[in-house]
Amino acid sequence: MTKYRQLYSTRQNPQSEPIPGTTQIANSAGGFAWGVDDWMRLDRFLILGSEGGTYYINPRKLTRENAEAVTRCAAADGKRTVDRIVEVSAAGRAPKNDPALFALAICAAAPDEATRQYALDMLPRVARIGTHLFHFLEYIEGFRGWGRSLRRGIGGWYTNKTPAQLAYQAIKYQQRDGWSHRDALRLAHPVPPSDEHNAIFNWIVNAVTPGHGVSPGLQQIRAFELAKEADDILTIIHLIKTHNLPREAIPTQWLKELPVWEALFEKMPMMAMVRNLGTMTANGFIKPLSDVAKEVVDRLSDPERIAISRLHPISILSALLTYQQGHGVRGRKTWTPVGTIIDALDAAFYLAFGNVASTGKSHLLALDISGSMGWSEIAGVPGLTPRMGSAAMALVTAATEPNSQFVGFATQLTPLNITPRQRLDDVVREVSRLPMGVTDIAAPMNYALKNGMSVDTFVVYTDNETWAGNIHPSQALRIYREKTGIPAKLVVVGMQSNGFTIADPDDAGMMDVVGFDTATPRIISDFVANVG
Repeated sequence: MTKYRQLYSTRQNPQSEPIPGTTQIANSAGGFAWGVDDWMRLDRFLILGSEGGTYYINPRKLTRENAEAVTRCAAADGKRTVDRIVEVSAAGRAPKNDPALFALAICAAAPDEATRQYALDMLPRVARIGTHLFHFLEYIEGFRGWGRSLRRGIGGWYTNKTPAQLAYQAIKYQQRDGWSHRDALRLAHPVPPSDEHNAIFNWIVNAVTPGHGVSPGLQQIRAFELAKEADDILTIIHLIKTHNLPREAIPTQWLKELPVWEALFEKMPMMAMVRNLGTMTANGFIKPLSDVAKEVVDRLSDPERIAISRLHPISILSALLTYQQGHGVRGRKTWTPVGTIIDALDAAFYLAFGNVASTGKSHLLALDISGSMGWSEIAGVPGLTPRMGSAAMALVTAATEPNSQFVGFATQLTPLNITPRQRLDDVVREVSRLPMGVTDIAAPMNYALKNGMSVDTFVVYTDNETWAGNIHPSQALRIYREKTGIPAKLVVVGMQSNGFTIADPDDAGMMDVVGFDTATPRIISDFVANVG
């Protein structure tokens, strides 16, 4: 008798073939999954970017695919697209702001005039600092010329700031990507809304130092110019403390002096502090058991400070991985890490995701450790692969959900001896050493069924590039539900900005979310608890 079931089935199909009757498409690895819609692709791009490409897609092709998805979103609903860009950027949900600026530039060059104008109106909310503005200028020139609306939009970035805000931006963020404030002002020709604005514009464009006046902005500019000529350390310290000069305003020769760092540290922004931990330890400003080390720990332990600073978990993780190794990625600077600061960075990583309530459900946290997950970098962080990043993301859920178990899967599934009590950098190193293989994303469900595990939620961290295995993940989940009687859910955490998902869009018990979105742990918790 011919075994037709082996030839055709809708309940069990190899991942190298589409499930009959579904809308599955071929992924980049040669397997089949569902395509995500343009709005999910927009979210993935805003959070994860595409500068590193993936194992299967080079950066140029991946960026083009994402840019085309953004363009389609803008054409379908320009306001919704711009609002989403602003929402993700303003809330600090992405590791880097570059994808949001790039997407906003696409919208600012859209054929629809209303979309273009709305995108430019929202520019100050996405380009919050001078560096952001310079990035936007670099991107926008790839899509359009300098018409009236663009000049008005760029000019508004300057005229809508108070003189004090404008002066600080001009001093701290002087140039980037071949752009300077002088370039932008000469192209935009904004009309200064006040005499103080006019004086600052004149200083930026013509290098005319403002005369005497009580305006804090003008005083800060004069202090910046005085710092260039100062020949004693007491003058430099006075200028820093009196006029809040940032590190970028201090001539290089004075940055070798510890009293200068002490003056800078008093009002140093959180991001600047985190980025300079290695430097401040190498030069002896941060020492074990010192008051400075204690202050660093106190700042990193303050959830409100972290939230206000928009300090993203990726930035903290990057700082942790760099600081604990005792040397930078570039240069010869070395330091002996202070243990309390390493621990504080570890704790700050979790704080940056905000408070998430426990659901009390059992979670199987499944990390894709296949070869493709060991390729490229998350948000351009050297050495931070999606494979390592997935372990860090999973620890956030595990810290909230005590009834969790870690597994790693490729061709085979491996139980992982990971607990939330382990330090983040240790877990990342442990996962990076695991052997790689090909991807069978059905492995977690098959493993749980074979071993009689009661799993309420399977959380799979993957790039969705699956092709190995004789059953699709969605089919394996349904068989698990049938045989155990547990209405198990599947959450797919996408760790790359490609266009695929293993989550069946027609199954309400499956959901696709974006890795390293600071909102992801809360979204997972709400989904598992049936909130919303």
